[in-house]
Amino acid sequence: SKSITTTTFCSCHSCAAASFQNLACVPSLRSRFFIRLKKFNRRRVPTLTGPRDYGVCPLGLPAWPQAVMDEDDDPVVEEIPVYLSKTLAENLYLLQYPVKASTATFDDGQVVNSCVKPINQQIKVDYALNTASKNYDSFKGEQFAIAADGKEKDRQQKPTFRSGTMDKQSFLSSKPIEDVNRYMVCTLQDREIHATPLQGIASMRQMFSYFDKQDKRTKAEQKAEQDADADEEELKQVTVKFARTENEKVRKAREKSFNYISKLESEEPWCETFWHAKTSTAAELERQKLFCGGTGAGGASAREDPAALNVAPPEYLEMLISKEKTDRNIDSMLPSRVVCMHKLKQMALVDQIKVILKDAKVLTFQQIMDLLPDRGLAADKVLRTLPLAGVLIRGNWVVQSEIMYPEGSVSAINGVPAEQMCKARDYILYRFTQSDHLERHQLALITQLPTEEIREILCSVARLNPDRTWSLLLPSNEEFSANEQEISDRQNAFWTARADKFNEMERSTKRVRKRSGRSESKYDVKMSNG
Repeated sequence: SKSITTTTFCSCHSCAAASFQNLACVPSLRSRFFIRLKKFNRRRVPTLTGPRDYGVCPLGLPAWPQAVMDEDDDPVVEEIPVYLSKTLAENLYLLQYPVKASTATFDDGQVVNSCVKPINQQIKVDYALNTASKNYDSFKGEQFAIAADGKEKDRQQKPTFRSGTMDKQSFLSSKPIEDVNRYMVCTLQDREIHATPLQGIASMRQMFSYFDKQDKRTKAEQKAEQDADADEEELKQVTVKFARTENEKVRKAREKSFNYISKLESEEPWCETFWHAKTSTAAELERQKLFCGGTGAGGASAREDPAALNVAPPEYLEMLISKEKTDRNIDSMLPSRVVCMHKLKQMALVDQIKVILKDAKVLTFQQIMDLLPDRGLAADKVLRTLPLAGVLIRGNWVVQSEIMYPEGSVSAINGVPAEQMCKARDYILYRFTQSDHLERHQLALITQLPTEEIREILCSVARLNPDRTWSLLLPSNEEFSANEQEISDRQNAFWTARADKFNEMERSTKRVRKRSGRSESKYDVKMSNG
């Protein structure tokens, strides 16, 4: 990330919320950095710096430039230490109420019931309504209760409103965002900031399930009346359907559908929980866990060793950023079949070339050298490795067919086996070594592949011209062939050795066409004699 991260304080100055990346990777509970308040353009601007003043915050984000930090007219006003607490890191959730006004809070609200669904991570909280208030409409409250539970109570079902009037309002959670690794809850006390990573964020919105109950009961009553009025049951034709055997792709798509997810959520039972008021002793003990060291804000253990991370800048960044976790997060954001640069550096040279050629389709040797992560590689080493991953076509490099279509795979359109796809692609590459322009219908006749597969192969190495012919994506690179004569001769020998096989493919296709032509002529003669 190249954006400057800032810390925003609320108006009461008792807490702060910050959005930091990769803070969950900090290895120590006493890991900390400083917020330095400096006079800049006649304002106090908070900046983030590391435990050593080298101009980079511990998250790898840029701080103010060192030249600006060292200016005489920009003195440091104050340094505020920031500590990371992990005591509640796996159990801390933030509940938001987006439809409530900022003044209408539930700080003093009475919770009559709370429950959760651990698997689907849902929360439901019931807040009591003040039915004795002069603003409460008793008549409407009773009407809502009757609509939800009916006039006659059903003992087998749990009533929505036990008192016979609408005496509570329910809130159900939803997930506004999936990835909360960048969000924290910060507490400011005794001139220290203690930060705790969030496990999840829940957006609480009011439920109106009593309206759904009324609709269901009304439909059930109407159906019962219709069944009672009917003299006799009409015979209906029943169609028997058998479920298809679904493959892995269809199953995954079904499991991501809204109906499937809704079914799982409805089938999981609610688990009753105990709600601790904010003024209770249990709530106060949990709040103390927000402070680093477990001794409360400004505890002695939090200040025992101010140089707990007195290490060199590269080692400090290595401790903060876990490579394994960073790769996993990047892979989840990248499109399929795309490899991040960090993972590409860890691969062997031949694997790096395979990835580059497969993604870029057709490249010159200089373009391959520019795309390799290690710019210090010798050209001779790359030249020795290139034939293991690619083939030379008119001075340009193309990935081998066996890499494009691995053994056991099939084409994406018509499911042609990999063996036939490799054979057809090699023939097309061979033809490009002999001719500048190819026609798709001729290639389809010789390779005996569907036109869709032929187009797929051509699109991976060639472009369509206005005259409906296909030519290579890059022009011929005669300079490389002249400079690297040895490699060029080896590649030419490779194609020459396979030329007989490709010529046999063309001859067999012509024989088949001749036989089919004679059969048609005989058939025409018989029909005419008849």
